[in-house]
Order: sequence, then structure tokens, then C-alpha cells
Amino acid sequence: MELKTFREIAYRRPAVAKVIKTIRRDLRDFRKAKSFEAAKTAFDRFISLSDRLATQYTLADIRHTVDMTDKFYEREKRFYDRAVPLLLPFLKRCLVVFFKSPYVSGFEDLYGSHLFTDAKTKMGLYTAGVILPMIRENSLTSAYAKAAAGCKTEFRGETCNFYGLLRHMQSTDREERREAFLAWAKLYEDVSPTLEDQYRQMVGTRCKIAKRAGYPDYIRYCYVSRGRYDYTPADAAAFRTAVKTWITPLCAKLYEEQRQRLGIDSLQWYDEGLMFPDGNATPVGDPETLVRKAHDMYAAMSPETAAFFDFMTAHDLFDLVTRPGKHLGGYCTVLPEYRAPFIFSNFNGTSADVDVLTHEAGHAFAFYTSSRALPLNLQCNAVAEICEIHSMSMEHFAYPYMESFFGDKADRYRYQHLCDAVKTVPYLVAVDEFQHRVYENPGAGPADWRRFWKEIEQTYLPWRQYDGNAFLESGGFWMQKQHIFLYPFYYIDYALAQLCAFSLYRRQCETGDAWQPYLKLCELGGKYGYFETLDRAGIPNPFDETFIKETAAFLETQIETLKQKAIPD
Repeated sequence: MELKTFREIAYRRPAVAKVIKTIRRDLRDFRKAKSFEAAKTAFDRFISLSDRLATQYTLADIRHTVDMTDKFYEREKRFYDRAVPLLLPFLKRCLVVFFKSPYVSGFEDLYGSHLFTDAKTKMGLYTAGVILPMIRENSLTSAYAKAAAGCKTEFRGETCNFYGLLRHMQSTDREERREAFLAWAKLYEDVSPTLEDQYRQMVGTRCKIAKRAGYPDYIRYCYVSRGRYDYTPADAAAFRTAVKTWITPLCAKLYEEQRQRLGIDSLQWYDEGLMFPDGNATPVGDPETLVRKAHDMYAAMSPETAAFFDFMTAHDLFDLVTRPGKHLGGYCTVLPEYRAPFIFSNFNGTSADVDVLTHEAGHAFAFYTSSRALPLNLQCNAVAEICEIHSMSMEHFAYPYMESFFGDKADRYRYQHLCDAVKTVPYLVAVDEFQHRVYENPGAGPADWRRFWKEIEQTYLPWRQYDGNAFLESGGFWMQKQHIFLYPFYYIDYALAQLCAFSLYRRQCETGDAWQPYLKLCELGGKYGYFETLDRAGIPNPFDETFIKETAAFLETQIETLKQKAIPD
């Protein structure tokens, strides 16, 4: 289908009754098929319908997050919150028919077995009993997103949401950082009763979904729903321990060097974001200028990235500027019918704006690449542990081009970026352990969650201080992470992927030939399972503790090398 600019794409709400009727027709034709060719025709119609539905859903979702005060798309979001769970039993029926087909081996020969093995494994998630609690979960996550997006305050004559305040926490004026921190903390403290009540209901609803799907607890249900077939909660716990052993001490060293560089007695949380006493490297240019510079960077990086970014800019597949009423955070999503990615963010004038144009663009490039290498959109998206390698590796591949964005501060950016990437890993596993603790104790409440977070924080982030703020010192910091509310158990994925991205960065530093394995990883999409995809791309298994130890040693040396360039004697 021909793609116009994003704003010109027409949105049409699908008629659920008509969709169900069409699915039934496709199933009937599939059952009656007398040859593989006839079965494939019915299968292709079903896939085409799925892509069309997914595209309309994504259109509505993007336009809702772009402006959460838009009443039309708020209604559409409520529509999908109910419609999607209602369609799940019909989609399950399709899967049952496909797997019982005498032609299943033909489909496996054509598309590979992983697609069908994955779908067969997930069939048990979609029982009739989960429809109502899934509708309830969707309603709760929508309410949370609206509550978080609606938070704003006046700060030094400026209306700021959470992201706007984070920019002030990189000021060279410590009092400004502290004031912004207090305003940020107060926003969360004021909304905490609402967020805690929403989370309590989410946990209960998710546990109900797991029980009705026949799982003993939500943890095991969620591992299946996320396609985590290659590792277990016990493996995740061992990985967290390895991070604590090898990465946390390196982070403590980096924070101590930062404290000394800033010339302060104790490093508070609002100091952690400031790497240099005279200010972090910040990009030069407004959002349009940064996108133009990104276009030049991707044109120079490789023929593949050049074609990709030409496509993104030609069709205006971005919404980058922060504004009141816009959803928090950033993401990359896809419009399957057009095989087109879309990047959403909240630019705030810091180096994070450039990170969006590398991290989220890494996701977008991977989908753009796999959707042109693989026949089905269903195959294009790998598990999150793979997808985050796409994004994090692109951040490192962009290092040689940072002069364009930061001028004579490019060395500072590279140093601060690598330090930040390392320092984030303990926090990532802390969030993972927090979620395990919550769902291991589904009867726990707000006071328990704060206690869980405080204990976990002291384990993985022992340097963390909140300048005596009672709300955060008691463990309230957990609720600032939207993934905990919206994407349960999606966070260790980042840590595993970051270790793999470090391995590609190390390869690029030592041999200069990391691009081809990265491109191979993108082309593979989700055709294979997690470990097999890593193996086919030649990327180490991140659960190997020896690999983690060696990676930490490389990072310590590399950071010191970058520091000498960023802060010459």
C-alpha cells in the first residue's frame, strides 16, 4: 500500500462484527482448502486483515499519545481497550485451525518453525475467561497514562511536566537542580495515592488473568507472553547477581569520580545527571536541525541506513517535541500495513534528544530492515531482548558522527554517554527484581512496595541519595518508571541487550567489523528464538558470567580512554 506522510494517513475504526465475520470466512476457506496453495491464499487474507487491524490500532494509539487531551482518540483508545480482548478468542481459533492443518509443514518450510511454535505456545494465554480482566487491565493502563501525562507544575515561570523538570536537573546551578528535584518529587508525591491505587488494581487484575489462563502465578504467565522460552526467573536472578558483582562496583567508581569532578561533598540524585561542573554536552540546533543532522549521519553511516532515514523523513514518521498533554517518554512503533516505523519522543534540549535519534532510530531501522527481508510482518519483531540490542548498538555506531551534533563537546558526549549506559545497568536489574518481588507477593500494598524498592535500591545502587526527601528516601522512586505500570517485566530486556550492545561496541573498537553482525541481527527479525538469533548473528550469550566480567573490564578501560579525550590534563 502506498504510504503518504503520517498526518495524511486516514484512520477508520474497524467494525468488530465485520472483522469477526471476515475471520470466520477465512477460517472456512482454510479448512476447505484442497491444496497448500489454496490454504496459503486464505492464510494470506487473514494476515492482510491482521496487518490492517494492527495499523488502525497503532494509528489511534499514536494520535492518542501525541495529544492525550484529544477526545476523539481518547474514545478510540477506550474502544480498543475493549475490542482487542474480544477478538482474542477468534484469533486463537485461527491458530488452532492453522496448527491442525495438514499443510502446517508447508508453512513451516516457507516461514520457519519458530513463528508457529511461538504462536502454539501462546495459545493458552487467550482463554475466554481472560477477556473481562484484560479489558479491565487496558482500562487501568489508560487511566495511568492519562494521570501521569496530566501532571505539570510551574517552575521558574515555565509550565513543566516530568521531562521538562529533568532538563533543569542538568543545570550547572546546583540550587536550580535541587529546586527542580523538589518540584519533580512533589509531583510524584502528590499523585502517588492515585498511582498506587491504580497499580494495586493492575497487580490484582494481572494475577487474575494468569490464574484464568491456567498459570500458577503472573510471573510464569508473563514469561510466556513475552516469549521468554530460553531463560527462567532463576536465570534472571543469577544475571542480576552477576551485575551486582561486576557492574555495580564499576558504577560506584564512576560516581565517585563524578562527585570529585563536581567538587561536592555528597552526590545526590539531582547531581547524578550532571557529568561536568560547567555543563553536559548539549546538542546544537532545534528539533528540525537535529533531524537534518541525523539524516546526514545515516547517509554517511551505510547504504542501508541512508535508505532507511530517507524513508522516515520523506513520510514524516516522527513526533519529537514535548508539550503539555503529550504522553511521557519515547517509543518506536510500527504501521504493519505500510511496513513503516514511527518514532515518538519528548525533546527537552539535552543530549537525550540525540539519543532518541539513535536509540529509537535503531528500533526503526531494525523493523525497516527485517520487514524488507522477511515475508511476514509477524516475523519482523523479535523478542524485546533482541530488539533492544538494535537500539542500544545504534547509539554506539553513532559515536563517530557526534561532532555534527555537539561540535567541540563531542568527546564529552561520548564519554558521558558510555558512562551513562554502564551506570544504567544496575537500575535496570533493580526494576526487574522489584517486579519479581511484587508478583511473588501479590497481596502486598504501597508500604510494602516502598520497602521492596528501598531494599533493592541499596543492593544495586548503594550510592543513591535523595537529599533527605522523605517520599523518595522511603522508597517512592519506584513509581517514576512507567514500564512497571504499562509493560510488566519489560526491563531486564534492556540490561541483557545492553551487554550484547557492549559486545558489538567492543568488536567495533578492536576490529572495526561490527556492522555486518549488527545488520545480520536486524535482518533476522523474529524468525528464530532468542539464543538462536544471537548465535546466528555471532553475539555472545549475556547470561555467561565470564562474558559479563570481561565486558566490565573492557568498559573500565574504554571509559578511561574516552575520559582522557573529554577531560585532557
